[in-house]
Amino acid sequence: MTEVKNAKQISDVVWEIPPSYKAGMNVPARIYATKKLIEEMDSGVFEQVTNVAMLPGIVKYSYAMADAHWGYGFPIGGVAAFDLEKGVISPGGIGFDINCGMRLVRTNLRLSEVKPKIKELVDLLFRLVPTGVGVKGTVRMNQSQFEDVMRWGVKWCAENDYGWEDDVSKVEEGGFIKGADPSKVSQQASSRGISQLGTLGSGNHYCEVQVVDPARFFDAKMGKQFGLVHDDQVVVMVHCGSRGFGHQVASDYLRVFDSAMKRYSITVRDRELACAPFSSNEGADYYGAMVCAANMAFANRQVIVHRIREAFKQVFRKDPEALDMHIIYDVCHNIAKVERHKVEGGSRDVLVHRKGATRSFGPGHPDIPPAYRALGQPVIIGGSMETGSYLLLGTEKAMEETFGSTAHGSGRTMSRTAAKKQVSGRDLQQRMEKNGIYVKAATWEGLAEEAGMAYKDISEVVETMHQAGISLKVAALRPIGNIKG
Repeated sequence: MTEVKNAKQISDVVWEIPPSYKAGMNVPARIYATKKLIEEMDSGVFEQVTNVAMLPGIVKYSYAMADAHWGYGFPIGGVAAFDLEKGVISPGGIGFDINCGMRLVRTNLRLSEVKPKIKELVDLLFRLVPTGVGVKGTVRMNQSQFEDVMRWGVKWCAENDYGWEDDVSKVEEGGFIKGADPSKVSQQASSRGISQLGTLGSGNHYCEVQVVDPARFFDAKMGKQFGLVHDDQVVVMVHCGSRGFGHQVASDYLRVFDSAMKRYSITVRDRELACAPFSSNEGADYYGAMVCAANMAFANRQVIVHRIREAFKQVFRKDPEALDMHIIYDVCHNIAKVERHKVEGGSRDVLVHRKGATRSFGPGHPDIPPAYRALGQPVIIGGSMETGSYLLLGTEKAMEETFGSTAHGSGRTMSRTAAKKQVSGRDLQQRMEKNGIYVKAATWEGLAEEAGMAYKDISEVVETMHQAGISLKVAALRPIGNIKG
């Protein structure tokens, strides 16, 4: 591949493309990948990561993580930070599913206790957590209440009996990001989001029952710090975001920015990178609306966890507290946030875009919950429903190199259309059940789209970031049950 030849290998897992690669690049581009991953990487990643390097006010590097693949504007797996005065904010650097993210909940159950009841449990989860395109949740609220959700996220849930007191402390940003401005959200966006709290949606979103893999419990001592005390312990992972609400917010402001760029004399190589100065009125308006969608996503995952706890209570006939169903952590991976980082020998606030990338803060950072602060931030990287996921740990090296960012998942290698041509959903379900994974899906087509073969090797992605010292392996989590849209 021509693009690989233009990338200089900095280490075994770091590659750099110089600004001379493309006229207009303001900073180099860096890609985290093994030789195998970079050779398999689609050409769109090289095009997009270097396009991002051309945006006004970008600092240090434009990054692509090991799971990077073609996205809208930014590559999925892309990270970039911008100066607050000279830099921009771009919906293409955040994504349509604003604050799509991962939540991990532990239990004190072991595989031997859950396996005999996995079908009953998954079937009940499928009934309690609405899945699929356009589904509505069971939480009814008026516009004023929905605006409170936009402002307060998980805090609203905890105050309205959809959470426990300590849930807030185990969610990134305490479960809500400051700066939400519901007045900057369109009525169309609100109407799409008001009925979607507690819904999983479709695509690669899932609610998955998992077990700590005994063969890949890399750091049992660290695992105990997160409440993982057995190598066959059962946990539950949720992957979803702001649903149609976030999609509409992004769509609304892409139109605004398309015209705003002319007023600010901004040109972009790709129209999907439409942006506005972060310091402009348009930039501030979008940020206020984006935060509303992010907080709704936090609340959405919280209501889903509430339903998960109800399901376990019914199936195992024990109170969720007795089952130790506490949140280990919740992370965003489609977001832009103002954070303080080291830049050009000093420390200053920058606007960090993470598009399909996860925060990976190192030990001692004040934004890490007190229970984990001395250890580092828990990092959750989701794999496909066939291959499993990982719990990792953030590092100081990530703070120094990648604005405290790492990969977010496997990364697709095959389009959904191509996946459906190669496997049927019904056959896939049967194969997974033979392999010890019981899956329930809203549609056969939706299931086929998410076959494991459509994704990169999650273990190689995780190993890449581990070798780079950006996020360190704690435990692999093997799926035993899954619900999908």
